Amino acid sequence: MPKPLIALDWGTTRARAFLISEAGAVLERRIADRGIQSVPAGGYPDAFAELAGDFRQAAPDAAIVLAGMVGSRNGWIEARYVPCPASPAEIAAAAIKVELDAQTTATILPGLSCDDGAFDVMRGEETLIVGLGLSDGIACLPGTHSKWAEIRQGRITRFASFMTGEIYGLLRNDSILARLAEAPSESDTAEGAARGRAAAGRAGGLLNTAFAARTEVLAGRMAGGAVGPYISALLVGQEIAGAEALFGKGQTIHLVADGALAESYGAGLQARGHTVQIVSPEAAFVAGIGRLAAGLPA
Repeated sequence: MPKPLIALDWGTTRARAFLISEAGAVLERRIADRGIQSVPAGGYPDAFAELAGDFRQAAPDAAIVLAGMVGSRNGWIEARYVPCPASPAEIAAAAIKVELDAQTTATILPGLSCDDGAFDVMRGEETLIVGLGLSDGIACLPGTHSKWAEIRQGRITRFASFMTGEIYGLLRNDSILARLAEAPSESDTAEGAARGRAAAGRAGGLLNTAFAARTEVLAGRMAGGAVGPYISALLVGQEIAGAEALFGKGQTIHLVADGALAESYGAGLQARGHTVQIVSPEAAFVAGIGRLAAGLPA
């Protein structure tokens, strides 16, 4: 990067702000529950000052680049989706400028769209995928709406979304399966996850195997504390199977995750014969935003 960078990963409920040096090192970081749903109309300059105003004081010459839902139609201003296949240069070229104040502008990165049988979109994840620096490969980004992406010759050629995290919340908290669920012990977590991964490989599909989260407890063969881990591992396994149908089996998967998600998806992928390379979301974002910032029009 030619100069320091202030970068925000600005999502729906949370925002992550970074002050990044010319060499790409994170000098300061801040995470806040200040997503776009908390920002009133016309309030983005003030929200930015709250999140990263001190970063500007520390590095007044820094470029400012914003990624994520801040560029959606519900955000500051809509940055159009770039259709796949898309290279980092094509993503950067579609960025738009916004005014923070009379002397300062910020750049909002676009999202991506994919029409591979069904129309699909992403905002924010493209930056993390770019940060992987892949020439060819498959990336998995778990979350409320997980993304799987194919990269060929440095371009994101296609991707698919899976509502895994959202469906987990519905099943675990708002379905009949929740009635027998209890807080898991360490042994419950291990047992439930193992049972869920096994169930994901059985015939019958999700609608059949999910119900076993209730009936196995009724039969006294599974503890109530294992219900949540069972559902989670089952859904992750079903997601992986769906992604394999789209992108192929037995590949190296570049997993952008940390903590419990890295552990859960790593175990699920290895159980199905994949090699896994894990990159933290922060590392992928910092690398990706730096690469895209370097390609922005002057």
